[in-house]
Amino acid sequence: MILLLFLVTYVMNRLQHFITGGLNRLFKINYKVVVILLYMIVIAVIVLGISRYSPRIVDQVVQLTNEIMKFLDSADGDNFASKIAGYLQSFDIKNYTNDALKYIFALSKWLEFILLVIILSLFFLLQKQEISKFTSKFKTSKIGWFYTEVAYLGDKFVSSFGKVIEAQLLIAVFNTVLTMLGLWILGYPYLFALTILVFMLSLVPVAGVIISLVPLCLIGYQMGGLKLSIIVIIMIIIIHALETYFLNPKLMAHKTKLPMFYTFIVLILSQHFLGIWGLIIGIPIFVFLLDILDVNKMEKTEEPVRVETKL
Repeated sequence: MILLLFLVTYVMNRLQHFITGGLNRLFKINYKVVVILLYMIVIAVIVLGISRYSPRIVDQVVQLTNEIMKFLDSADGDNFASKIAGYLQSFDIKNYTNDALKYIFALSKWLEFILLVIILSLFFLLQKQEISKFTSKFKTSKIGWFYTEVAYLGDKFVSSFGKVIEAQLLIAVFNTVLTMLGLWILGYPYLFALTILVFMLSLVPVAGVIISLVPLCLIGYQMGGLKLSIIVIIMIIIIHALETYFLNPKLMAHKTKLPMFYTFIVLILSQHFLGIWGLIIGIPIFVFLLDILDVNKMEKTEEPVRVETKL
């Protein structure tokens, strides 16, 4: 809950700063008005999504899962398909799919949890100046030494972990929009379900792209044979190249610079110890630890990027 609260608060605070800064060039506006409007939009989108689109998404997820199961069970007449099915079954893909479905259907139980996070985040942003002023009083208290250490770690955490998560979210949105546009042009079904799948996997560095190819290629093979599957692979490679050579250097170059070997090792270990959340937050946590240990200082040859950490 603390992690999700941090993510929501961080992203909403960044949006509030961006919007308030733009509007203040035209006319003065209180940041609290922007915060309230942003949260009203978020709540409206959640309510609209649950009431209008969640039944459709669940239905498409079930259909998509059935299509994958059907492919795995009826690939005997096709040598290429049977090889792919055998390879996937060696990874116990059915159990992974069933586990994913359990997570999806359990999302309804998260509504109360998400609502609590939104409320806490809203109160924090509305009172961030008062909270900051009150918290600073601990600096001159008997535990001032503890406050100094926590403040140092908190600043490092926001400047490293927060920025990497923000970059991952922007890259995930970029990948999802371009991928869905390409799949829509190719006439793919289940676009609602695939949008969620691609977005969630886009949050997983490197490995997410590879994993997302499995359902996309299976559907493509059923629709148009090997030719359509190859087209989808080429499309994903082009999108990933745009991300690698244009987005990553601008958004994450100063923070990650991790070799692919390290990336996979961190993902494997974080998934083992933290579960599915580890695939998303493993790299940001690792970058935060590198920042704490000053590992990247030896490589810095230019002025470090200033990061606004004040909420």
